[in-house]
Amino acid sequence: MSKLSVKAGKGELFLSKSSKLVGLKSESIKNLAATDYVEEEVFKSLGGFKVVALDKGLASIDDKLDEVRAKTEIEVGTHVYYAEGSTRPLVPTGEIYIIFQNTTNVEEQNLVLDEYALVLVERRGPYKVIAKVSKASPNPLKVAHFLQQISLVQHAEPDMDSLLEEYDFNRPNDDLLAHQWHLENKGKVVDANWQLKKNADAKVVDAWRRLGSMGSEDISIAVIDNGFDLTHPDLKNKVHKPYDLVTETDNIEQGDPRFTHGTTCASVALSAANGTGIVGAAPNAKFTPINGTSFSLRATEEMFDYCVREDIDIISCSWGSTDPAFTLSPMKEEAIAHAARNGRKGKGCIILFAVGNDNFDYVSFYAAHPDVIAVAASTSKDEHADYSNRGREVSICAPSNGDWPITAARAWWDNGVSWEEGAFRYWRDGQQRGEPGKYKHFGGTSSACPLAAGVCALILSVNPELTAVEVKDILEKTADKIGSPAAYFNGHSTKYGHGRINADKAVAEAIRRKDLGNAGENPEVENTLAKGRGIFHFSVVRQASVGYGVQIGAFAEYGNVLIQAEKLQRMFDEKVIVSINELDGRTVYKIVVGAFDQKNSAIQLQKQMKERDINGFIRNLKDLV
Repeated sequence: MSKLSVKAGKGELFLSKSSKLVGLKSESIKNLAATDYVEEEVFKSLGGFKVVALDKGLASIDDKLDEVRAKTEIEVGTHVYYAEGSTRPLVPTGEIYIIFQNTTNVEEQNLVLDEYALVLVERRGPYKVIAKVSKASPNPLKVAHFLQQISLVQHAEPDMDSLLEEYDFNRPNDDLLAHQWHLENKGKVVDANWQLKKNADAKVVDAWRRLGSMGSEDISIAVIDNGFDLTHPDLKNKVHKPYDLVTETDNIEQGDPRFTHGTTCASVALSAANGTGIVGAAPNAKFTPINGTSFSLRATEEMFDYCVREDIDIISCSWGSTDPAFTLSPMKEEAIAHAARNGRKGKGCIILFAVGNDNFDYVSFYAAHPDVIAVAASTSKDEHADYSNRGREVSICAPSNGDWPITAARAWWDNGVSWEEGAFRYWRDGQQRGEPGKYKHFGGTSSACPLAAGVCALILSVNPELTAVEVKDILEKTADKIGSPAAYFNGHSTKYGHGRINADKAVAEAIRRKDLGNAGENPEVENTLAKGRGIFHFSVVRQASVGYGVQIGAFAEYGNVLIQAEKLQRMFDEKVIVSINELDGRTVYKIVVGAFDQKNSAIQLQKQMKERDINGFIRNLKDLV
């Protein structure tokens, strides 16, 4: 029988044999690939078997498997199957779950088991049993198929193992992502002979992975600047409530060669993950371009009042002044304060300003405003960017140029650096990257500021009820201390602020505060927690592999396990079980809440967790072993 139909779950599977793969068990041979009949070991363990590709020559898969089964070192061999329309291999474990009709007695049930030489493994009540095939039994799928035709049997389902999806974050496939070291720094520039400092980045890719996404489409970022290319492929489909301060309309002028800065800044914050070019820190965020920076009091009031009126969440400003002739008047300070305290329906707009690129010991007057997040710049070596202004008002720093530049979007009318020739007008090393005319190297605190704005969007994606004050507090408390410890006094540095922004830890803290209900009593998460360092109280007991619970996921970082275990135990007052496994050579921690005798109890817990926005699936604890 080359094709089989078997009941599985609530439906029916139509199965066909693999023409090359089989499952083998052998205690005496650890490396089956070293034998002359195995071409390749495909999976180390699936359904208790090693799945291998047989070197079968001209023989059929049936004949070759029979030949291999006859070898003394092979204990059991099985075919591997594929369900119709699927490319995932299925391996029958040999066990069959059988539900007999409620009119049968034990003697009748045993007759059925004997007919197919089945061995009773477990009886789960008067009509439910688990049996397994013996050497005298037919293929377990055939047995299940035959059992399904017998009037004494209500349901027979073969136990099969397959590869489930690891619900990990799917990275965007934009072709310039590998160049965006500020999101994830792997220690080198991929197409240049230039070494970076590994992990000297904003941990944005880690934050996406924690979120399982690239943020919420409900969060909006206003970039106040000049020179927005709203036809750029990374920006054009994201525009939300654009505004021009001069014309007081949504018609934003494009093409003025004097102004291109807004395009590059916006791209660092929120370029779309569209399969080409670059990706912003918050690719799903909505983009509100506000065209026209101005020292005018009227314009200053209007740009911030517009954000309040239109319920904009985050405002990124990569401009300002350090000229003493252009300090902020009380009216301008009030315009910024009004947005920071009354925007977002009273929660406050999150406002970020670049500290400036003058190498001064004081920051831009706008960045010095107490209600804003003042962003300095660090480099790809985790050092202070020497152009970045310093001062006690610096909140945090974010990766930018000073060693190797940032890759950003380029406006179609951007003429580049006037004193350079060819590609050097746009690229530090003269090497064109991405679609010609669409991208360039960029940097300064102008780049650091929108990067931090994008991280704020990720924070609000998981906890939109946070106030502007709380978002600033999270950024500062979760930042990584870089540079010399001597640069910090009471946790703050005039160069780095509270440290280099860490999107992953900031998102984790936003989640934690949401779980506490934003009640205001938020014990600080130690910065070392995400790395699993610190002092914790443990009560470790070996858990029997019986019963049912709710699995919430699989984690690669031990620190995440600590965070999740503490949260789940507090929220649901149930056992939190951690199963430690190996996957592709790395340790994976599976977290399960609860250990119930009855499956229905786990289902009830699953419903409670769903009500609190925690997704999980029912897990039989024996499957964790």
